Amino acid sequence: MSDRYDAKTLDYYSRDAESYLASRPDTISRHLSDFLSRLPFGASILELGCGAGRDAEAMMAKGFQVDPTDGVAEIANIASKRLGQALRVMRFDQIDAVERYDAVWANASLHHVPRQQLAPVLHSVFHALKPGGVHFANFKRGDADSRDSKDRHYSHLTLLSLEEIYVSSAPWEIVSSVEYEGGSGYEGSNSPWVAITVRKPR
Repeated sequence: MSDRYDAKTLDYYSRDAESYLASRPDTISRHLSDFLSRLPFGASILELGCGAGRDAEAMMAKGFQVDPTDGVAEIANIASKRLGQALRVMRFDQIDAVERYDAVWANASLHHVPRQQLAPVLHSVFHALKPGGVHFANFKRGDADSRDSKDRHYSHLTLLSLEEIYVSSAPWEIVSSVEYEGGSGYEGSNSPWVAITVRKPR
């Protein structure tokens, strides 16, 4: 495993981009409505790991200014056709914006970051936000990292460890943190997840 990112995970998404995206339900995230309700109309949103572009499309339709990104060129190319615009290819360790966005949306994406690199990535997310900016992310729940049948890496977190990593990375204000049952893609069944919404102090 790389110190900065997991190459096997990126290789899988690069190799199987079309079949992966075709396997995903074409519905927006259950967390999106609550996330957007915390933002002013027209807010600027950085999306990390946009996948097929379903959430970006929904956000754009509501009048938000969205910067959809993905760490895999093949996935970004597919999403760009749906959204009608070119997408930036950017890994999470390449975030370098400073106070540019009102919000950062990371649905089912940051859980691929190696655990030892989560804090540095979250520190970069913090700096990318304007004061008062909001960030959402979710992770598979658990105590240990793992790989699935596709050799994708996951950093499993409990609610406590999730909050601890955020607090250690930057002076976040925790807005909410919850546990829930959610879909697990190729595995074809629900699995336990944790989700967190945080805010950068004004």
